[in-house]
Amino acid sequence: MQPVKLTPPSAVAMIRPHQFRINPQTFADNSFQLDPLTIANTLQQQAFLQVTNVVERLREMGVKVHLFEDSSSETPDSVFPNNWFSTHASGVVCTYPMHAKNRRKERRLDIIEQLKQQYTVNQLFDYSTMETQQQALEGTGAMVLDHVNKLAYTVRSNRANTQVLARFCADLNYRAQVFDASDDRGIAIYHTNVLMCIATDFVLIGASMIRCSQQRAQIISQLQLSGRTVIELTEGQISNFCANALELQGGNSAFLALSQNAYDALSVQQRGIIESFVSLLPLQISAIEAAGGSLRCMLADIHLAAK
Repeated sequence: MQPVKLTPPSAVAMIRPHQFRINPQTFADNSFQLDPLTIANTLQQQAFLQVTNVVERLREMGVKVHLFEDSSSETPDSVFPNNWFSTHASGVVCTYPMHAKNRRKERRLDIIEQLKQQYTVNQLFDYSTMETQQQALEGTGAMVLDHVNKLAYTVRSNRANTQVLARFCADLNYRAQVFDASDDRGIAIYHTNVLMCIATDFVLIGASMIRCSQQRAQIISQLQLSGRTVIELTEGQISNFCANALELQGGNSAFLALSQNAYDALSVQQRGIIESFVSLLPLQISAIEAAGGSLRCMLADIHLAAK
């Protein structure tokens, strides 16, 4: 069947960090992250400039960017706001429990309040209290959402507790698609959005990292049933953040925002398939990627109706 057409989000929220650094509290379970002890101090300035450039490029493409500043030294991962809140076309805003203690400080009421001033928000679901039970669900990092078919694809990890996921699915009428994925060393994928990206007409996925053949076949079958073209990525491409991308609407046309590193790692054939649906916008964020996340992690997509 053909996928139902929903317009990709045309607005995002972003955080510009003034004291960016590698988070030592997330190094243990994020195999994409570089060792903070080996990284030069120049990353702080590079990250600030790279975020600034991303904001400018997205605005040039016609995307509305709500930019918030973070000058705190206590929130090294604040550049990744999609982990602590999400917005939904039904007028719902969700806030999430975080695994690392210092990431819990990223939640900001001022951001939620500003969104409520500009968009119609009917309900707020706050799952952050489940941190007291050491249960985390790190937003659209832990879940990759199929908004059309109301499916929440979720890799099991320290950052994706199934009890919190069940509450989210019950509240927003999604169905959970839970599975396991790991790299060739057996290290679990820490966030689902480094493994897969769901766009309107296609999916990027590192299917080979779903080691259980039965689970892999089930996930691929579910994605194919949605009518989308499934583009499989190698483990090397996953490590270069090829799946950590987000489809956005700029003016009258959609495009896929991804890092320059991810773009370079895609094959010419894969780029051609993607560009048969949308244009590609590669952005240089090498400093950000040292922290173990890429462009999709930087963008909290806004699905709310503007007032």
